[in-house]
Amino acid sequence: MTENEKNMINKRLLVKNLLAHNDENSFYDKKRQLNLHTKEGKAKFLKHICALSNSNPTNTSFIVVGVEDETNEIVGDDFFDDSRIQNLVNAYLENPPKILYENVPFPNLPTDKVVGLVSIKPNGKVSKFKKNIHTISVNSTFLRVGSNTMPTDEKISFSKINTETVISIENNSRNSIEHTLESVLHFINVSHKDLPSEYKVFKELFVVCWAGNKKKIKDKIYYSRVDIELINEQVKLFYSALDEISISFDDESFTIIEYIQLGLNDKTSYYPLEKLKITFFDNGYYKMDSEFLFEPPQYNRKMLFHIYNATLALIQKMIKGSTLTTQEKRDVENISSVLMICYLNDFKEAKQKLIDAKIVLKQYENPEVYTAFKEAMRVLRKMKYNKNE
Repeated sequence: MTENEKNMINKRLLVKNLLAHNDENSFYDKKRQLNLHTKEGKAKFLKHICALSNSNPTNTSFIVVGVEDETNEIVGDDFFDDSRIQNLVNAYLENPPKILYENVPFPNLPTDKVVGLVSIKPNGKVSKFKKNIHTISVNSTFLRVGSNTMPTDEKISFSKINTETVISIENNSRNSIEHTLESVLHFINVSHKDLPSEYKVFKELFVVCWAGNKKKIKDKIYYSRVDIELINEQVKLFYSALDEISISFDDESFTIIEYIQLGLNDKTSYYPLEKLKITFFDNGYYKMDSEFLFEPPQYNRKMLFHIYNATLALIQKMIKGSTLTTQEKRDVENISSVLMICYLNDFKEAKQKLIDAKIVLKQYENPEVYTAFKEAMRVLRKMKYNKNE
């Protein structure tokens, strides 16, 4: 659950104001992208979280994702919707800071790209690793020295060196009515001029905009190609080019239920994945609660074993650069969902086989194949962190 204040911070302005401090420093870091699929990627991320928290015991610190390191150019990254990233931090760090990952849209970026903003709120105690990961040993701790993350064995002093600077940056990033109106018009008339768009005002303060294609299945309305933004804070709440969602709201809350389509030969069955409910209060606060709903489908093991081996053989053909038949080209589109289903049916090596196939899937001529890979990894990551709760 996250809770935000009445004097809402426009996250797009905040990113711009952070980047105006040209060099990374002890209160923020910038990354081209995060890689949380591997132990090495997770270790790097956790190391920076640890260092930023320890170097900023009295103020929020930040990681900006989707920015070129050398030029400061905003290039964007994929939408990242894992509300359970906190579980990763809790699993490895003693005295973990509170983490919030938000997706910030920028007008010059494609609709499927955002800037990631990681906000790190310290708990006033020294963070350190409580178990090994990759090359980082248990009890390791880190600090920011200028723009570098460095290991330290020395006692960490309580520093307020960045407090005034960060407060000033946040105050200069407050939202205004002008920003809100401009953003609503841009969402409807520019970003989604080719899609039906709607908006809803909550508590005479909060504005939620959404766009997507409606379709009715068994008396229930689903949206596809969905984009949902909390306009006041310039935060993208949901984006998917693939999945279907349902939307419901009343005067006090806005609820999204995400569904994924799964099947071995076709994808005709809808399975609820996650529910996100945003509740708005009269005092200008709001909270977001997510509930994981997914119950994976179970299949005949003998049939699945045959499909699993055929899929692995197909991956090997792709790696070798062999010519694929028309049917095999169709099967390539289902590799990620098939391996995900196999993993969810107790084929324990299937997840690693999928990760190992990342490069060949990314290089495949049909870009939807790699999109399907990222979608499968997103679902598996959600399941893993949900089990850790």
